[in-house]
Amino acid sequence: MKKILLAILAIIVILIAVLTINTFSLTSKQVASEPLEAMDFPEGAFQNLSKAIQFRTISFSEDAIPDSTAFNGFHQFLKETYPLLHQNLVLEKINDYSLLYKWEGSDPSQKPIVLLSHQDVVPVDQPTLSEWEAGPFEGAITDTHIIGRGTLDDKSSLMALMESVEMLLKESFVPKQTIYLAFGHDEELGGGNGAKAIAAYLKNKGVHAAMTLDEGGFLAENMVPDFDKTVAMVNLAEKGYASFQLIVKTSGGHSSAPPENNTLGMLAQAIVDLENNQRPYKLVKPIDYQFEYMGAEMPFFKKMAFANPWLFKGPVLKALNAHTTTAPTIIEGGVKDNVIPTVGKATINFRILPGETIESVKEHIKKTVGDGIEVELNGFATNPSPVSGIDSDAFKNLEKTIRSVFPEAVVVPGLIGGGTDARYFYDVSDDVYRFYPIRIGPNSMTRFHGIDEKIAKDNYKEMIVFTYNLIKRFD
Repeated sequence: MKKILLAILAIIVILIAVLTINTFSLTSKQVASEPLEAMDFPEGAFQNLSKAIQFRTISFSEDAIPDSTAFNGFHQFLKETYPLLHQNLVLEKINDYSLLYKWEGSDPSQKPIVLLSHQDVVPVDQPTLSEWEAGPFEGAITDTHIIGRGTLDDKSSLMALMESVEMLLKESFVPKQTIYLAFGHDEELGGGNGAKAIAAYLKNKGVHAAMTLDEGGFLAENMVPDFDKTVAMVNLAEKGYASFQLIVKTSGGHSSAPPENNTLGMLAQAIVDLENNQRPYKLVKPIDYQFEYMGAEMPFFKKMAFANPWLFKGPVLKALNAHTTTAPTIIEGGVKDNVIPTVGKATINFRILPGETIESVKEHIKKTVGDGIEVELNGFATNPSPVSGIDSDAFKNLEKTIRSVFPEAVVVPGLIGGGTDARYFYDVSDDVYRFYPIRIGPNSMTRFHGIDEKIAKDNYKEMIVFTYNLIKRFD
């Protein structure tokens, strides 16, 4: 008995030693910041963003025709507001409404960079108008904020880029690397006619960039429990996207004599079965980077969990939502309260983790719901994107710029669950990253696509400072 107790004690001591050594070995991955040259904030920048918001460049649905008056009006506004940019950069319009600007670099041997944003915004739910501080397309400017649809997603980054390039041209700046500004017009619909066509155009021209940068990363404030540092989330990849319809077909019948297998009952059971059989949490790239970069900045005992994923990864992966998610979103069926329908349908949306595919998700669904239920892919779908690296000069430039503009922030490579136009640029770029420094906290996350969308003036200033300095770093 004594030998057994001693053996258990020895195992415990070894375990504690391993955990402690791993914890102390997890050191900070943050690069040093550099002093920045002073820049003059462009006069009229707030007013320019306000005016941009007033153009109702709304993406309603895949079947809707873009509002030519809104988009062409926005294009004319850009031309009038940024004259030097339009004199010095070459503009190509793709599929009528997407914009591709080329700023020729001084060194043709250098690979170019592509800076993305998108012009379109989502509609506003009319019953919520009374809950807005100001009209969603008024572009109201208060003492602290600019209000309106697109201030967060995504006209603020587009306008910050335009302001920065105009300012740099006034300074007679010429980049070494050719810079493309690519602004799609249908990102909110999947980008099929905008960003996808832009990427195809660049590929056809033989363009291959060192880096593409898009939205999809941000400055997260108070988003990580018990962690008081700002997290600059630079997303290296995005989950895939697929919606599947579950279709149940029966003979129906009268509600007074329900059959054993009721159409809607079968459909409901299939939904419950899918929710009760979620895809597993996995430590895959780039989530392993989150363990290293964020964990190194944590208090000791939280750091221990990140430093020893072999033991503690379960709760951390759950907190990071590191699995293929399952979300029932639409259900259809029935015509009258005393009639059992012959057809019932449900739409289930999946955000697919790297390492899984649309096909593997379909197999999971079919295995889970069993026979008697048809499974069909429904609408737009895309597999997870490739994962970009963190060792390139492009990433190091991006990382250094973030740390220099926001020295208090912790840069963390990660994975985004939503979709962006960036997914189309892997064929024409060595690496694809997602980050613009929009500050997001627990109270502002719901403003994306939601009620009372607005950006703080101070934050918009930061976006211009960031884009200005990022471009200068490619000199």
